[in-house]
Amino acid sequence: MDIKLGLATEVANLAIRSATKPPRDYELSEKPEVILDADGNPIKRLPKRKVSVMVGYCGTGYHGMQINPGTKTIEGDLYAAFVKAGAVSQYNADDPKKSGFMRAARTDKGVHAAGNLISLKMTIDIENLIEKINENLPETIRVWGIERTNKAFDCRKMCGSRVYEYLIPTFVFLAPKPSSVLAQRIKEAATEFPNQTRDDPESAEFWAKFDEQVRKDFTEEELQIIRDFKPLGPEEFDESLEAVKLTKKYKALENAHKRSFRVSTEKLDVMREAMNQYLGHHNFHNFTLGKPFTDPSAGRFMKSITVSEPFVIDGTEWASIKIHGQSFMLHQIRKMIAMASLVTRTGCPLERIQQAFHREKINIPKAPALGLLLEQPVYTGYNAKLEDFGYKPIDFRNYAEEMDAFKMKHIYDKIYAEEIKDNVFNSFFNFIDSHSGDRIFDFLTARGISQLTAEELREVAIPNQKEPEQEQDVSDDDELQQKRGGKQQQQPRQAKKETVKESTPVTNNATPAPETVTAEAPAKKTCSLM
Repeated sequence: MDIKLGLATEVANLAIRSATKPPRDYELSEKPEVILDADGNPIKRLPKRKVSVMVGYCGTGYHGMQINPGTKTIEGDLYAAFVKAGAVSQYNADDPKKSGFMRAARTDKGVHAAGNLISLKMTIDIENLIEKINENLPETIRVWGIERTNKAFDCRKMCGSRVYEYLIPTFVFLAPKPSSVLAQRIKEAATEFPNQTRDDPESAEFWAKFDEQVRKDFTEEELQIIRDFKPLGPEEFDESLEAVKLTKKYKALENAHKRSFRVSTEKLDVMREAMNQYLGHHNFHNFTLGKPFTDPSAGRFMKSITVSEPFVIDGTEWASIKIHGQSFMLHQIRKMIAMASLVTRTGCPLERIQQAFHREKINIPKAPALGLLLEQPVYTGYNAKLEDFGYKPIDFRNYAEEMDAFKMKHIYDKIYAEEIKDNVFNSFFNFIDSHSGDRIFDFLTARGISQLTAEELREVAIPNQKEPEQEQDVSDDDELQQKRGGKQQQQPRQAKKETVKESTPVTNNATPAPETVTAEAPAKKTCSLM
């Protein structure tokens, strides 16, 4: 009896303490039962649903996609538009995490995406919701579509593959200028190892015509002044100096001549064959930084690759390259583009790309970041599950027409304008052609892959090349590593000081690239002027 009385007393005391205890912070901040609008009228609560939102954007003027307090970001503008359209409540307006906000692929400062995916919980029972959201966005950010998903949907983890696009001017496929360092090394190597490189009469004719024009516009004395002028820095570019005036005139003539170039079907087909070498599963350790040949994560699978027919914008001819892969490593796409372009323009065997998948280390430069954009994440595998749940598939192809129009107006124009203003691609390939490192680019000659020291394997720094603060082409495993606090290694490992065994130069008997540009995916496992 005493025990029962004691328990009853303790329960009563506990109830009294609970009743008199101050409320906790979260209790004080609980949402009221009735939500009022700006005029004090009650707002009917609508249910929130887990959705995927298909978006496109031009990254110019933004500090990347991911929300970062105090900076202008794509997600910041998107989330604010969701709130203004009524899809996200005012109570969640200050923190996207409250809505479970996630993204399929992170893009960083100045990087564009024709298609990207975000997922969150939002109210969708609003008439003309997409139109209302877009009304509150700048023209450079668009919402293409909104689809319901199951609650467990993770837009990054469920992404089965990604498609990237790279825009490149076709004049980069021209052979190096005959007087350049690289052209001379190619010529010397061809003498030592004959019948191993492709002839290029198209480029020979181009440079012969340019030389004729130079002889018409400059005297031999003026050309000698240009040859002798080697400024050490921008401060030496005094506009009043005759050498500076002549040099600028010469560069303007060369740039104009290159922009008038129109690639032949034969040369463009060589570039297509070069890109097709990447199809299927390969070890891409030479196409990123800090990964040895033995690292399993260097293995990547390319599903399909297309090189478009050329098209002319403001007098310059371009081509669009689309790469569909399961995942990509840091710098991988830019190095893939650079390698294929260099093989095309130097005439070395296409099988040199296949050799880059082997153990030997080579130093592949990064093509300019300017031409790279995210085309779309792909959810083919997970779409079947969504349909089983009764939801529509996530498919950017439903918005292809709108996306193409958006790219032409807001993305391509920015890329074209920057190339015209800064000569990004011309400067990049001119630097490679005039690089004084004796053996670094020997893999582009008939000599084949040479033994390189650790110093020669360091990343080639391209002067005046603008780099995004972070790379767009980051793979799933790299993103996970960064989330766990790991650091992406930025230079090849120096500890072992490994050098590459010299390989016997290859002959130009490469196996023809397959006609198809698709592949079956394997099962996933747990500078001189003259």
